[in-house]
Amino acid sequence: MPYATTSDNVRLYYEEAGHGSPILFIHEFAGDYRNWELQMRFFSRRHRCITYSARGYKPSDVPADSKSYSYKHWASDAIAVLDHLKIDKAHIVGLSMGGFTTIVIGLTYPQRALSLTAAGAGSGSERAHLADFRKNALETAGIFETKGSAEVAYTYGLGQARIPFLVKDPRGFEEFTAMFAEHDAKGSANTMRGFQGERPSLYDFEADMKKMTVPTLIAVGDEDEPCLEPSFLMKHWIPTSGLVVFPKTGHVCNQEEPGLFNDAVSDFIARVEAGRWPVRDPRSIRA
Repeated sequence: MPYATTSDNVRLYYEEAGHGSPILFIHEFAGDYRNWELQMRFFSRRHRCITYSARGYKPSDVPADSKSYSYKHWASDAIAVLDHLKIDKAHIVGLSMGGFTTIVIGLTYPQRALSLTAAGAGSGSERAHLADFRKNALETAGIFETKGSAEVAYTYGLGQARIPFLVKDPRGFEEFTAMFAEHDAKGSANTMRGFQGERPSLYDFEADMKKMTVPTLIAVGDEDEPCLEPSFLMKHWIPTSGLVVFPKTGHVCNQEEPGLFNDAVSDFIARVEAGRWPVRDPRSIRA
């Protein structure tokens, strides 16, 4: 099995397919490397595509200490995968926690990104909800440890922003839930404590986002309410950003609407590679 090794000696399982300019996919909390399959099949026709399981998600290693699961670890781990594969720059595509990580990469390692796609990013970032978000993360970590992943998959997995997936595609949602139920309970608990429970709000990066130069696509479902405001604000802050909103769509937009998602990201990447994704013209900004 192929593994990349991080700076703190955590092995990350990855898969790759295709040839061409590279795309690195970063999964969400409830996902793993498998949740990008519909994108791997589509984009590998023209690109070298890589998907991996984050630390705490088997078959990657599961560190014992929750302090090894910070948002900074997730960002540096993505770079470790690129380093292992000897990829200087890649298009970075992330969902939810992976979308948060994508923005952090754009801020911290901009020289490694050809472009950034942050989908369903920003849950818990709204100031009024941040404290509750962190409190719920710690409570969910305890449920993972006492009742296991299968129990959480059918509770957390039925959160409000995931219901549109269930309504629209019950078969796809059931497959998604079955994969979630297989996650390592300790790894998931540690991720809840280390990443979800301690990460800053995306709003804390406002000043830095206004200086970003990497071409950025922000994607969100119109029924993913916790991510709507953060997505609109990131569009406002990042001068190289574009925003796409998928109708009647919740949080897991890459699986819920794979056709719309793939088309939007494909067009974005094509325009970036053609040099046709410029910084926003200041004449278009309302005074």
